[in-house]
Amino acid sequence: MENEETEYDYKKLKEAGKVSADALKHVATVIKPGTKLSDAAESIERFIADAGCGMAFPVNLSTGAEAAHYTPEFSDQRVIGDKDVIKIDLGARKDAYLTDCAMTMALDPAHLKLVEASEKALEDAISLVKSGRSINEIGREIEKTAKSCGFNTIRNLGGHGISQEELHADIFIPNFDNGDTTPLEEGQVIAIEPFLTTGVGYVTNGESIQIFQKTGDVMPRSQDSRDVLNHITEHFSTYPFAMRWLIKGMDGNEFKARRSIADLLNAGDLEAFPVLVEKSGGIVSQAEKTLIVEKDSCAIVT
Repeated sequence: MENEETEYDYKKLKEAGKVSADALKHVATVIKPGTKLSDAAESIERFIADAGCGMAFPVNLSTGAEAAHYTPEFSDQRVIGDKDVIKIDLGARKDAYLTDCAMTMALDPAHLKLVEASEKALEDAISLVKSGRSINEIGREIEKTAKSCGFNTIRNLGGHGISQEELHADIFIPNFDNGDTTPLEEGQVIAIEPFLTTGVGYVTNGESIQIFQKTGDVMPRSQDSRDVLNHITEHFSTYPFAMRWLIKGMDGNEFKARRSIADLLNAGDLEAFPVLVEKSGGIVSQAEKTLIVEKDSCAIVT
C-alpha cells in the first residue's frame, strides 16, 4: 500500500495500463518469423512512446528456455524463428506510475497447450484476488492449474507489488503455495505472472546481461564513467534501462558505454539483471496482468 499521506493517482496508473494493453495488441503485428528481435523491440517501445508514456523497463523478448530479462543487444542480429516460443514482457510508465504485463506467442503449434495453460493459470489466479486474500492461496491456485494441464510452475519467479517509481515492491506473489499468508489490501497494486514450463521449474542466470538499473551515486574516477553515470541519471533516473539505449545515447560509442558500465557495476552504482534461463532447458511460457485489489474482487489495469 502507498503511504496514506500520499494520494495515489489511479487515473495515471490506468492511463499507463491502457497503453500497455494496447502495446500487447501491437505485438501481434511485429512478432513474426524472419523479423529481427531488435526491430520488434524497437517497434513495441516506439508504440509506447508515441502513446505518450515512458517505459517502465526495456521490453523483454525471451525465447524458448529463456524465462525473462532478455532484451535485444545493440546491433542484435537474432531473428525470430518459426518454432520459437516468445515471452513478450512490457510495461508503460505515466510519470511515477508503472504497469507490467506479458503474453507468450507460440509460433510452433506444438507449444500452444503450454501457452494456454499459463493464460488459464492467470485467469484462475485473478478470480481469487480480493482484499484479505492471502498470497499463498493465489500461488496454490496457479500451481493447481499448471499441474492439471501437465506443466510445472517456476518456483523462483512470480508476481509482485507495484508502487510509485518501484516496479517490484511490497510483496512477492508466488507461483505455488509457499506458506506466506500475507493478506492483500484494498487499493494495493499488484502484478500476477504465472511462469509455466516443461522443465523442472527453476531458473538460473544466463550469460547475457543487457538490462541495468541505477542504485547508487558513487562518482568513479574515470571521466568517461562519470559522463555515462550522468547520462543514466538524466535520461533513465532509477528506472531499468537497456544497454542498447545507453549506446545510442552515447552516439554509438559502444566501447565507452560497455567499459563504463563495468566500472559503475564495480563501484556499486548499478544493478545488473541477467537473462533468466530454465535450469533444465525446459520451454517457458508467461502471462501477466497488473491489477488493483478491491474489497470483493479486483480491477484489471492492463
